Amino acid sequence: MAVITMRQAITDALWEEMERDDKVFMLGEEIGVWGGTYAVTKGFYDHFGEKRVRDTPIAESAIVGAAIGAALTGLRPIAEIMTINFAFSAMDHIVNEAAKFHYMFGGQMKLPMVIRTAGGGGRQLGATHSQTPDAIFAHFPGLKVVAPGTPADAKGLLKAAIRSDNPILFIEHATLYQTRGEVPEGDFIIPIGKSEVKRPGKDVTIVTYSKMLEISMKAADKLAGEGIDAEVVDLRTLRPLDMEPVLESFRKTNRAVIVEEGWKSYGVGAEISARIYEEAFDYVDAPIKRVAQKEVPLPYNQALEQLAIPNAEDVIRAVKEVL
Repeated sequence: MAVITMRQAITDALWEEMERDDKVFMLGEEIGVWGGTYAVTKGFYDHFGEKRVRDTPIAESAIVGAAIGAALTGLRPIAEIMTINFAFSAMDHIVNEAAKFHYMFGGQMKLPMVIRTAGGGGRQLGATHSQTPDAIFAHFPGLKVVAPGTPADAKGLLKAAIRSDNPILFIEHATLYQTRGEVPEGDFIIPIGKSEVKRPGKDVTIVTYSKMLEISMKAADKLAGEGIDAEVVDLRTLRPLDMEPVLESFRKTNRAVIVEEGWKSYGVGAEISARIYEEAFDYVDAPIKRVAQKEVPLPYNQALEQLAIPNAEDVIRAVKEVL
């Protein structure tokens, strides 16, 4: 085990897969010159060269479109979109082409491509650069959506994504790059579509993912000091959605709080709640609570931004309401 940042874990995953398979290449804005927005690919251009590390114009539609074309020829592109907010500029390519080609052509076409992007708030980047629209992309069959919350998961899931024959949207939270954690060394793979219990407990189930895993774990630690034993389940992947650990936990605790950074309306929490009610209704002892971002475009002002984003106290309050 090595204790490294999530940035380093992602860098290591990319480097190892580029070394392993010469069909893997990267394209995106400034990924060669500057290593991308968050310096994840710094040094890649010098080592792998311009053919495998392709700087592109500021044109998200062109980036994703080129990646689709490359994937159809048998290459394994990793397209970087500076932030998930800009993925809307490539929406037709992502949801009408990448997500559907395998189905539309009777399985004759594979699209082994990854779209890496950063999402989430907390960095004072303004309303159009701080969104968490993960649920929108998870809505579309054919597109896999991965959103890790720890360095180990980031590395293992990214390596799995690069090796997959499916189009995958890999969402990295903008405030997690400096998060440190233990990461297994060597060829470390985590299967896509597997949720995981990050903290065992018996009193209440907290379901979450990405940045909100960190918030939920802090809340669980504080609750433990008050004698409340919370189990935390990390989804890790939004599509495919692995509900078994969630349902198994809920059948034990009979209470659930779902924590997401996106807006509550039509969100991930709504889907998880519906699944629990549909598949484990007999175990419900209290209404399921959802903790989410305030229903406003995220403010630029730092104090207002923090008020809008869920925090540990919000989670603690919701947990106490279901007990």
